[in-house]
Amino acid sequence: MNTIDSNVLNQINQAPKSEQIASDSESMRNNFMTLLVTQLRNQDPLNPMENNEMTSQLAQINTVSGIESLNTTMQNINGQIEAGQAMQASAMIGRAVLVPGQRIMVGAEANDITPFGFELNSPAESVKVNIFNESGMLVRQMDLGSVGSGTQTFTWDGQMNDGNTAPAGAYRFAIEANNGEQAVTSETFNYAQVIAVSNSAEDGVRLDLGGIFEPVRLQDVRQII
Repeated sequence: MNTIDSNVLNQINQAPKSEQIASDSESMRNNFMTLLVTQLRNQDPLNPMENNEMTSQLAQINTVSGIESLNTTMQNINGQIEAGQAMQASAMIGRAVLVPGQRIMVGAEANDITPFGFELNSPAESVKVNIFNESGMLVRQMDLGSVGSGTQTFTWDGQMNDGNTAPAGAYRFAIEANNGEQAVTSETFNYAQVIAVSNSAEDGVRLDLGGIFEPVRLQDVRQII
């Protein structure tokens, strides 16, 4: 392959740094063309550039153009997906959703208790649910027996271990799942009402679940009531 005259290379290397490193595809195409034209101008007349070399360099330029078109297409698709997710999320406002968490809310009225859920990585022979009050005191232990893998939902009747009815407030639950002496990994979920929807540049669409719950991503929702 023909070499480029060293003086020409020095002129290119002495260009400002922002021109040496292309920040977008247009600059990259310009750089390719500059090098190609420079090669043509400085080639040895007795040993000109071969057709396959010319084709290879033109193919590189076309590749850059193709990448730019692909990036533009992907940006448009991402924009449509985000718009669709925002519309889907807005329809959830006022609805209850099952999302990662450990909260159980007990209201003033009888049976006004939010359900809870969990997911086991594998079936468990013994599953117990421990419910704690806001002070961290264990107020109820529920023995669920054997439970299969996957997401399961349950409700608490509001009765504490001492037989009294749990006062209104926020409670936290934890899962003990075992196969013999082997612990089974679990993930806990709680229900919460969607108050508002926001859009984060980092996480995309997020659901606002009120003051006591952390906002969650749309993909974290496991169930909608």
